[in-house]
Amino acid sequence: MVFAAFQRMVPRPELEDSSGDIQKDIPNMNEDKSVPIAAAHSTMALTETEQEQDDPWDLPELQDSGVKWSELDTKGRIMRVAITVTKVILLLGCLYMFVCSLDVLSSAFQLVGGKAAGDIFQENAVLSNPLAGLVIGVLVTLLVQSSSTSSSIVVSMVSSGLLQVSTAVPVIMGTNIGTSVTNTMVAMTQVGDRNKFRRAFAGATVHDFFNWLSVLVLLPLEVATGYLYIVTGLLIDSFHIQSGENAPDLLNVITDPLTTSIIELDESVISGIATGDDAAKNKSLIKIWCDTFTNTTLMNVTVPSEQNCTSPSLCWTDGNLVWTLKNVSETYNIAKCHHIFVNTNLSDLAVGLILLAFSLLVLCSCLVIIVKLLNSMLKGQVAVVIKKILNTDFPFPFGWLTGYIALIVGAGMTFIVQSSSVFTSAITPLVGIGVISIERAYPLSLGSNIGTTTTAILAAMASPKETLADSLQIALVHFLFNISGILLWYPIPFTRVPIRLAKALGNQTAQYRWFAGLYIITCFFVIPLFIFSLSLAGWQVLVGVLVPIVVLIVFAIVVNMMQARRPEWLPSCLRSWDFLPLWMHSLEPWDRVVSWMLDHCCCCCKCCRVESPNEKPALEEEKDSHALEIYNPVMNGKGDAAVSMPPIIIKATSL
Repeated sequence: MVFAAFQRMVPRPELEDSSGDIQKDIPNMNEDKSVPIAAAHSTMALTETEQEQDDPWDLPELQDSGVKWSELDTKGRIMRVAITVTKVILLLGCLYMFVCSLDVLSSAFQLVGGKAAGDIFQENAVLSNPLAGLVIGVLVTLLVQSSSTSSSIVVSMVSSGLLQVSTAVPVIMGTNIGTSVTNTMVAMTQVGDRNKFRRAFAGATVHDFFNWLSVLVLLPLEVATGYLYIVTGLLIDSFHIQSGENAPDLLNVITDPLTTSIIELDESVISGIATGDDAAKNKSLIKIWCDTFTNTTLMNVTVPSEQNCTSPSLCWTDGNLVWTLKNVSETYNIAKCHHIFVNTNLSDLAVGLILLAFSLLVLCSCLVIIVKLLNSMLKGQVAVVIKKILNTDFPFPFGWLTGYIALIVGAGMTFIVQSSSVFTSAITPLVGIGVISIERAYPLSLGSNIGTTTTAILAAMASPKETLADSLQIALVHFLFNISGILLWYPIPFTRVPIRLAKALGNQTAQYRWFAGLYIITCFFVIPLFIFSLSLAGWQVLVGVLVPIVVLIVFAIVVNMMQARRPEWLPSCLRSWDFLPLWMHSLEPWDRVVSWMLDHCCCCCKCCRVESPNEKPALEEEKDSHALEIYNPVMNGKGDAAVSMPPIIIKATSL
């Protein structure tokens, strides 16, 4: 430190009658005598200036400010136990309502955009473009808020022959991306606290970056080699898999009594629209009849021509009519459902908007209460134990196994709740309050990706024998895609790029909190819609527009890396971006615009500003608290200089 030379200094003297008294004490100014100089000391402890800034990614210590258990009397202990039990019950109730609200939110999105999702899947010419297929998978999953629903639509189209397995592979990749938007939006509920929001948003977007990076590598590989299609085809041919049963209902057994009393949907309508059933377009997604009976009989029916007959032996003509024998199914309605919208006259869109507002209100309220309860409960020894269990590695040499155990835990928990969105959304607040580190949340999120594919595999095994192979191959494509992504971005520590990217984005969103909303809108809505619009214009337009943009982005990334590591290799003009206008390489001008808009808008929110009014004085006070005032009458060892130099006051500030 620069203050090391001043660690021994004289105390600050009284500045009175300066020159005369000093001359009396020194009889001969010209004598070459060394004047002894007493040790000097600073006016404050220099070690106090060596405080290092806290790492914002360190897990905070959750201090227990309450009275210790040993200091409580009998009545106080009974009250402490009663309050703790009440908090646990309230926490479990909020978790239950949180999961149910996610289910209702998915139903609301399907009512609002489900038929549009089915229409999008009918664009077979567009689906033949791999990039367009990827974007369609993202958009459809955003519309229905469920990768399971969008994957089942793809399976239905493959089973009916409308879509080839090789064409459906990019769509499955897109569903993997679309499902990660839910926990990213959940992280927005912690925007009020800067450090919590930094950790929560990074913990949510680490899932996004894993999915996007996996697609950037595996989609070109699939287009060039057909890697996923060929490997899954070999797996299907190697195992003689028989048709199984449906995926088990685990969490649904608990949540269905509440969610089915609010709304029930007819999932076959979306699949019918996607497979080209014109009658399905006029049906409502709201399920009216829950108890039905279907009777199938063999009947004589007329067909347009002999080519439409079920068999040549079962085909005959009667005048101008062509007859054949065909199984005809008739459905009889027995009992209506019991949800609150069963007798409504509202349209699907109106019901969807009502449920969307209701589910978002319940979702945000439950998350706020959950975070408050966890903050009040996870203190003292409880927090220490939980943080040790979740974040401590195994002892050497088995420390590397810890992350893989977290992978298995994430897969198992997702299999139990049957939704990766529910699991990742549940751990996002825990990352925000500092119970789980982002390094531990990363393998948990990767495990949830695997867990949601196992459910799809079990569901595919319930398919009929004639469509079992294709349905199972699509489910295995989803599984192999996630396994390949894990092999790319997890086993070797330096390949865990999503963690570094998520932390960088977390730092940006903590400083400019409005940037989080811009990130969600841009990555999950603007870019997919832009690429989908270009796809409708043809692949020539798509390539002509996207290639220059991609080249420009790659150039900027390469230049940024060289500026940080090898600036001497660059021309002088490219060693910084200062030659560009400030708004093109900094968020600060945009932040001023957003702050001005928030200040002049009736819906302005203090938590969205970069710097709150009491943050700036606090920073200035912290800065001033590190200032040092040191008296030093001597800058060299000569005695004559000591008496001839005026007192010097040095003020320094630690940076």
